[in-house]
Amino acid sequence: MEMVNEIKKLVNAKKEAFLHASDLIWEYAEIGFQEFQSAKALTSVLKAEGFSVKKGVAGIPTAFVASWGEGKPIIGLLGEFDALPALKHGAADPVEATETVSENGHGCGHNLLGAGALGAAIAVKDYMQAHGLKGTIRYYGCPGEEFGSGKMFMARAGLFDDLDAAFTWHGGSYNAITADHSLANLCAYFKFKGRTSHAAASPHLGRSALDACELMNVGCNYLREHILPDERIHYAYTDVGGSAPNVVQDHACIFYYVRSPRLYQVLDLYERVKDVARGAALMTGTELEIVLNDGLCDYVPNDVLSQLLYESFCEVGGPRFSTEEKALAAEFAKTFDPAAVADKARTLSAHFGPEIAEQYKDQILVEDIFPYHATDLISSGSTDVGDVSYCAPTAQMNVSTWALCTTGHTWQITAQSGSDIGRTGTVKAAEVLALASIKAMQNPELLHKAKEEWNKTTGGKYICPVTDDVQPAL
Repeated sequence: MEMVNEIKKLVNAKKEAFLHASDLIWEYAEIGFQEFQSAKALTSVLKAEGFSVKKGVAGIPTAFVASWGEGKPIIGLLGEFDALPALKHGAADPVEATETVSENGHGCGHNLLGAGALGAAIAVKDYMQAHGLKGTIRYYGCPGEEFGSGKMFMARAGLFDDLDAAFTWHGGSYNAITADHSLANLCAYFKFKGRTSHAAASPHLGRSALDACELMNVGCNYLREHILPDERIHYAYTDVGGSAPNVVQDHACIFYYVRSPRLYQVLDLYERVKDVARGAALMTGTELEIVLNDGLCDYVPNDVLSQLLYESFCEVGGPRFSTEEKALAAEFAKTFDPAAVADKARTLSAHFGPEIAEQYKDQILVEDIFPYHATDLISSGSTDVGDVSYCAPTAQMNVSTWALCTTGHTWQITAQSGSDIGRTGTVKAAEVLALASIKAMQNPELLHKAKEEWNKTTGGKYICPVTDDVQPAL
């Protein structure tokens, strides 16, 4: 416990600095690849702590790599800091904001994620200095996780290739190791070009790009019947060609996400979606341009590192929330949709068993750590941490930063991520990540086993999901 206590002291000695960075990033609420102030808030602290910082990596102005130490082993900590659009950003209160500072908001808590990894990196550096520990600790400033797949572009640039281990975390409504796989993802714009005309006087002369989008959606609806159960296809209109019904729309665009359990599967499904789009263009006499925007690999958890992260979590202990924080969480819980609460209960049961779901069904803030076990479960979401997991052995965890059953990408998460609830969870995440990083650094045999497992589960080679001509959507 001597090491654990020392790491806790190191983290808490610097918590004002990294929690202040979290508060700033929460206020800035900058979306993907536009996180200029947020990146500065993080790099300023890292420079002050003696890290060497390389900015603008992988062709992304807000991406950076900060390093301290030299030589092997090299341990990487992943930090995110982008916000989501169209999430009202007001106060950290349990009331949906009517007057907002920004239309963007941290509805996935990335202000906490970046700050927690920052606190861990500083604590590892301080521990290495105090004990003469050899190796390198790296902090990766990873922008555009929500829209842009920043880590994918960083992986393509080879920035994770020499890592011996990578650790990260995410805010959540419980404490657990992320043992399930995520979905690989490809994102593309389908731009249809037709011919305008008077919709009543000369409809025969028009060729509707909007009709093409509609037919593409119909085709994809039928396609959904003939895909894998875990695959997902969803869309959003980005251009409907105008607002006048009496004018045939000569341009329209639709943005598609295609998700599959593995990279090779999503590449296949994407080709089928493209065929549907081509058919829609043929039926409507329109031209089609397909613009691949970004993509990412499925996440492959490393069991060796995940067990280390779990052991470290248990040694450090879960977060302990104050009476005031529990009362605040209870007020947030009153705003939850009952259907969403029921769905979360089903999710808990599927991932951790019905006993856990029953035990915690009436709790507001979870302080305990859920049991860890490797699983073949596939989550319905996607993350560019997947690309890192194909470059180096990777493990991640969830830490309680929100009330139990909080739904993702909501104003409730935005608000809680700016509250003391989020701050308490962030400090705990920093402690766990720091302990796991130091233990990994001191255990070359464990790192060797993690690498062996990584070679077996990933093939030992990263394959970028997009072609070289696809550049970050800056």
